[in-house]
Amino acid sequence: MQQINDFLLTLHSYLGGHPWFVFLLLGTGLFFTLYLRFPQIRYFKHAIRVVKGKYAKEDDEGDTSHFQALATALSGTVGTGNIAGVALAIHLGGPAALFWMLVTAFFGMTLKFVEITLSHKYRDFTSDGTVSGGPMYYMRKRLNMKWLAAFFAIATVLSSFGSGSLPQINSISNSVFATFGVDHVITGIIMALLLGFVIIGGIRRIARVTEKLVPGMALIYIIGAFAVIAYNYNNIGPAFAAIFTDVINGTSAVGGFIGASFAFAFNNGVNRGLFSNEAGQGSAAIAHASARTKEPVSEGLVGLLGPFIDTIIICTITGLVLLSSGVWSKKVQNEFQETDIVVLDRQYDPSSEADHQEMKNYLMEKGDAGMFTGTLNVVDGEIENKNTLLHARSVAEDVKVYKNANPYTGKIKVDAGMLDTQSGEIVLKGKSLIHSAPLTAEAFTKSYFGDYGQYIISIGLILFAFSTAISWSYYGDRSIIYLFGSKYVIWYRLAYVVAFFFASFTDTSIIWSLSYLTVVFMAIPNLFGILMLRKEARSTIKKYWFDFKKEFPNEKSPE
Repeated sequence: MQQINDFLLTLHSYLGGHPWFVFLLLGTGLFFTLYLRFPQIRYFKHAIRVVKGKYAKEDDEGDTSHFQALATALSGTVGTGNIAGVALAIHLGGPAALFWMLVTAFFGMTLKFVEITLSHKYRDFTSDGTVSGGPMYYMRKRLNMKWLAAFFAIATVLSSFGSGSLPQINSISNSVFATFGVDHVITGIIMALLLGFVIIGGIRRIARVTEKLVPGMALIYIIGAFAVIAYNYNNIGPAFAAIFTDVINGTSAVGGFIGASFAFAFNNGVNRGLFSNEAGQGSAAIAHASARTKEPVSEGLVGLLGPFIDTIIICTITGLVLLSSGVWSKKVQNEFQETDIVVLDRQYDPSSEADHQEMKNYLMEKGDAGMFTGTLNVVDGEIENKNTLLHARSVAEDVKVYKNANPYTGKIKVDAGMLDTQSGEIVLKGKSLIHSAPLTAEAFTKSYFGDYGQYIISIGLILFAFSTAISWSYYGDRSIIYLFGSKYVIWYRLAYVVAFFFASFTDTSIIWSLSYLTVVFMAIPNLFGILMLRKEARSTIKKYWFDFKKEFPNEKSPE
């Protein structure tokens, strides 16, 4: 399994983790922004009117209202990426990574607009009377590329497990266990039953749940976030400044943070931005295809609001929480994650400029540092070797070793810097940087709520992750309908719920690695498709505004 995981990560480094994919994503967004003359700015007010239902008609066909479609799509994107993804981006690239997340979201608004418009235009009505849509339909009907449509649908099914289901329940069960002490299996049973109740009812029940769940969970999260920002109001100015001033030159070393270059912040900011709002991936287009409207462009306009809400608002708030609280660059006492530990072959002196530069180059993936192979001698929890340990990309301090909660005495084998923890029986604790959801949870304690702030993150993570699982089940079942027909959907839903349960107490590392690839396998065909249909997208938009002016002559039009 480790070899398979390593292969998937290596493959990802040549695909989604490579700069060419970043430039493809941003380049396509930039192209359509210029080609359509900044629709994310010019059409913004009109999009808000559409989502309010101002132009809805009684004879419109579809399964959901504009707002329900937006809520369903947002429930798929407003998830762990907003809590853990922003924290990981800043942990890797510093404050400037947040800037690139925002840039990705700005161009992503146009990408969502175009992909949703085209997907809605070529949607189908299934034998059970529901709507089925998404990029696979315009690929088949308009581009006449059935093989590409099938490839996209298969990638969506895999991604529904890789992005939407298994890692989400794993995050939920780990958070509930850490905060409330509830066994992973118990959490899995309860959440799987709730998930089954929602998704087996189809899109109408999903829409009814998400239209209430999304505003509620966003409100809880924002209240907790502003409690942190207000508590640390003196740091808001420097936090904002760092987001923009670090863009050109990168972030210098501060606290436990060793530093980040322009390129590293850029790559990680864009990748985390895509993971957060899914613009260009084509997933949200599946949810928006269900909306009740005859005008594909009107639903595209609703989708344009998604990256704005998800990334420009919620991720910015998370970023300000992390930066104003200062926790992103501070070492804290924590239990080390095995996958984040690296043992170097010598002791590095942090006061040495040469050693610091070598360490920075290694962490920025621009140089090599010697990896230790051998044995660590441990006596009463203390490591006798003088080798430097890295945890979460920082030099670990005050490291103690435990086995079965007691100080450990014995030897630990190390192979190329990787520890043999005897299947998790040996645990290391100490001071280091932290990242992802634990970092955001730590930041939420630096507020008026104090230590109770971590419960907001736990509750938020549960709601965000659960809502993501709900929406991705719909994306997967529409893809099953496209590939095999409606009669197989119930089997997909059952498999989805069963896998959801088992993932609550098993390691999902390999699923995360697979999801990195399936995101790319969805995005590349979708970006290729909308570029091929660029002229049709523009003509469809022009026709919409022509018809709109005729039907609503007294309404102010942005065209």
